[in-house]
Amino acid sequence: MRQKLARVLGGVALMALVTGAAACSSGGGDDTAGGDSCGSKIAFFGALTGSSAALGINENNGVKLAVDKYNKENADCKVELVPLDSQGSPDQAPQLAQKAIDDEKIVGIVGPAYSGESEAANPLFSEAGLVHLTASATRPSLADQNWKTFFRVVGNDLSQGPAAGRYIKDVLKAEKVFVIDDQSAYGAGLADEVKKVLGAAVAGNDKVQGEGKQTDFSATVTRVKSSGATAVFYGGYYQEAGLIRKQLTAAGVKAVLVAGDGVNDPAYINSAGQAAAEGTILTCPCAPATEARGTFAADYKALHGTDPGTYSDTAFDAANILLAGIKAGKATRPAMLEFVKGYTGEGVAANYKFTETGELDPAEVKVWAFKVQGGKVVPDQEIPKA
Repeated sequence: MRQKLARVLGGVALMALVTGAAACSSGGGDDTAGGDSCGSKIAFFGALTGSSAALGINENNGVKLAVDKYNKENADCKVELVPLDSQGSPDQAPQLAQKAIDDEKIVGIVGPAYSGESEAANPLFSEAGLVHLTASATRPSLADQNWKTFFRVVGNDLSQGPAAGRYIKDVLKAEKVFVIDDQSAYGAGLADEVKKVLGAAVAGNDKVQGEGKQTDFSATVTRVKSSGATAVFYGGYYQEAGLIRKQLTAAGVKAVLVAGDGVNDPAYINSAGQAAAEGTILTCPCAPATEARGTFAADYKALHGTDPGTYSDTAFDAANILLAGIKAGKATRPAMLEFVKGYTGEGVAANYKFTETGELDPAEVKVWAFKVQGGKVVPDQEIPKA
């Protein structure tokens, strides 16, 4: 049974503090309890520049809000946020992970944000004992690698992919679907799960290049047009999805584009153009961030001047789990790891408890469909579980 927990940090209910632990213990405690938590750091690991930056910025802004609130309430023992800009590249991830590992004051990471960079960085974090909570990397196999420091605060593609497939079948009622992916760890895995649900309804499939490496999708557009598909599923990120949608529309293809959380950002509309993007369906193993609990949406807008985006709320919650550990005096990596393993609490996006492999409790996983309408990404409906 989930405990009812005291509300702290701007309306987020966090785990009750260890009896006797002070926000800034300065000795007398053993290493297991955490020692001196003053001067502790947490880091955000994800794309802050480059073609995949929009989703990373959403998350980093959520982490910033959590740290800002914490520091206002704990002015005598502030936490520093370290931004680690991966540009979404698996090639850059190991070096960036090592940079975080070498800074002994960093006791936890929010991220990595993407599945490909997670595959490259997570083995290093595990070896170093540095806990990391991803707010958005959804490839299922990330939880199967025996990484002792891995935790995920959202559902994985084993929930999102089938849900997207069910939406295409049950809501769009598409009898012919063309499936495209960008060959990334995330995009290909998500597309595979969708194809399993669609079965014989898959009228064709194709692979493209992601990470800004391809801009001309005419060959794919021709294949989609020839297939007679009334729906297209794309596994990948918003920059290529926007160009594909734009080029499909220019070729007279009216098939509805459905894509996953990697496309669920207003940057997709900018890439496709508002007219072409209209009607696109975007899924996410998350609830609408603008409808998060408490004062989150208002606080986020007050700090950043814009509404929260996809995964802003889950990143905020991930950061608050680490901050609760610091508040409880867990200022060493081993202490923080044990704290997160045993964590149970209520956040603005969901309630949190982790399985032995670091996955979010399946009972807490939700998948939503969003729709591009009037030039904006708006909530459509929660997709029922099978």
